[in-house]
Amino acid sequence: MRLVVLMVFLAALASAGPALPAAAEDSYGLTIREHKFIPDTLEVPANARVKLVVKNEDATPEEFDSDNLHREKVVPAGAEAVIYIGPLKPGTYDFKGEYHQDTARGRVIAR
Repeated sequence: MRLVVLMVFLAALASAGPALPAAAEDSYGLTIREHKFIPDTLEVPANARVKLVVKNEDATPEEFDSDNLHREKVVPAGAEAVIYIGPLKPGTYDFKGEYHQDTARGRVIAR
């Protein structure tokens, strides 16, 4: 019975046509240290989806917050979070640390 199920599955998979290649995405790192984003400016390709890996080295949580990127993500103390952005039109996109807005600021530049 298992062999029949496997054969039916493989036949259905083969008739589905060729698989589309997976979309490649660039990965960029941000570190939160002493309530600041390091680096405070990231250059990313325009019109591409990118992955931000945000590592919080502080002893307190911080929230990555961006109105124009439409993203909010709390990054617990000592942890990291993944945030996907884009595809972005060419331009500058600001972000901040919601809990330390006076020092935790940055921007993404899409070129």
